[in-house]
Amino acid sequence: MKSKAEHIHLIAFDVPWPANYGGVIDIFYKLKALHAQGVRVTLHCYQYGRENSKELTKYTDKVFYYKRRTFKNPFYSKLPYIVASRNTSELLENLLMDEDPIIFEGLHCCYYLNHSLLKKRIKIVRTHNVEHEYYSKLEEVEENFFKKYFFRIESERLKKFENQLKHASLIAAISPSDYSHFHKKFTQTIYLPAFHPNASISSVMGQGKYAFYHGNLSVGENDVAARFLVNEVFDEPIFPLIIAGSHPSSELLKSLEDKPHIQLMNHLNSEEMLNYVQDAHINILPTFQSTGIKLKLINSLFVGRFCIANNLMVANTGLERFCVVANTAGQMKKEVKKLVKKEFNADDRNERKLGLEDSFSTHKSASFLMNAIRSVKK
Repeated sequence: MKSKAEHIHLIAFDVPWPANYGGVIDIFYKLKALHAQGVRVTLHCYQYGRENSKELTKYTDKVFYYKRRTFKNPFYSKLPYIVASRNTSELLENLLMDEDPIIFEGLHCCYYLNHSLLKKRIKIVRTHNVEHEYYSKLEEVEENFFKKYFFRIESERLKKFENQLKHASLIAAISPSDYSHFHKKFTQTIYLPAFHPNASISSVMGQGKYAFYHGNLSVGENDVAARFLVNEVFDEPIFPLIIAGSHPSSELLKSLEDKPHIQLMNHLNSEEMLNYVQDAHINILPTFQSTGIKLKLINSLFVGRFCIANNLMVANTGLERFCVVANTAGQMKKEVKKLVKKEFNADDRNERKLGLEDSFSTHKSASFLMNAIRSVKK
């Protein structure tokens, strides 16, 4: 670290506290890791439903909040809705108060990436997904016609808008597979592992009494995964299952009616969620969406015992060897029945300790990010 404290701007697509879903988990723990290394951060947050947070002031110089715009017609703009709704001029004015580097979190925040007044600035885009692929997958699982059509149009707009990344000084991809995608088009791409709350493996040895699935159930992908577990894997009482997540669909609620061995937990806070992850015997994490990296997978491996996941969850993450990989309902049932007879032991824990604590160290990732920023020539 240089003797004079370095300063960066960070533009967040949402208020990153509480850190209770994937994208804001990465942002919040990135703030903490940068602060721990003496980096001064001015945080800019787009706000739509979350309150101002005193917690964020612990790790930042200043926090600015901007109201995210909403449109009655989400199709009116040629820009992606997630971009066009985050374009307040006040943000640009605040960025121009100095000449320091800017981190744009996701394509969501890149409205001003190519602005002429920012032409000479060091600009880093943290990609959380290949966004057009993510929205295409959302379209596939969505059953509401209007939402399905919106996801299709948004995917098309995001695919075009991705070309704006050529104006970034650095692109920091969150997963190895995303790195491969972006590096083919933009040579200034680096791989920056996901930031998360774990400094070391805290998995508890022994056995738990339930399997656990968690996710924001208002997201179609997570609701489909939960219904898959309820209707196809735990359709018979092979082992108790707890599902945790907000805003479950009516279809999911209906599927639970005749399954007393499955429990739904709604509106858990971050600490409660981690406690359930740690106490579970099995964290079971199917997904039907392969973009980015799932922070809940990293948390489950650092905090929990056994983990069952499918190929789409673990492929090209470097985490495959720490999971039991099963893709069909039949395979998952079989693996659950095997694991309930096993104890999570010291060898299991040490394998993760050796393989994860260094590769996913937030301290090392923060150092790597700052060194990459310093190496950029204006």
